[in-house]
Amino acid sequence: MLRIVDSSFIKSCTKPEHYPTNPFVDIAFAGKSNVGKSSMVNTLVKRKLLAKKSNTPGKTKLINYFQISLKKDDIEETFYLNFVDLPGYGFAKVGKSEKESWRRMIEQYFRERTQLRAVFLLVDIRHKADSKDILMIEMLESMEIPYCLVATKSDKIPKNKIPATLKSLKKQLNSNTDKLFAFSSLNKTGTLPILEWIESEVL
Repeated sequence: MLRIVDSSFIKSCTKPEHYPTNPFVDIAFAGKSNVGKSSMVNTLVKRKLLAKKSNTPGKTKLINYFQISLKKDDIEETFYLNFVDLPGYGFAKVGKSEKESWRRMIEQYFRERTQLRAVFLLVDIRHKADSKDILMIEMLESMEIPYCLVATKSDKIPKNKIPATLKSLKKQLNSNTDKLFAFSSLNKTGTLPILEWIESEVL
């Protein structure tokens, strides 16, 4: 089984020339503002404050890099990768020019970061598919970037409704991926299948 054994903040940046120069691959976390990207990072690494959460949606304006150390139970070798917390999109109170700046920043990262191996696209399990998430899926698929969907805040709906909700959400999003995980930072559900996906698809 894959385990995260250490994690550290590397840097925040906006432009390709400022991206970290380490040789490790990137796994990026994308989604709308307030969907829980920073919370998911913190839950996976078992640290409360590694990725800083903003109380005001739309305030995260930088690409935040974290170095992650991992081990497999049957192997002594340590594996390394970067978790990349991307700026959230779609918050209504942010001006058009700022939204466009964020869009360009994310698209440039997708196009120019050769170390990018996969993206977790986070959606809120409580809401129907959003057009902005569908556009993000179309962008990832057009660029042939591997990704999986993560339905966050799964603790907010009854457990027996999760399978049907995921099925409906998958259909609404019109995604080509068959990977859609329910996740909760509150009760830590979804961590194991996500680590298994990292192990099988990235490492």
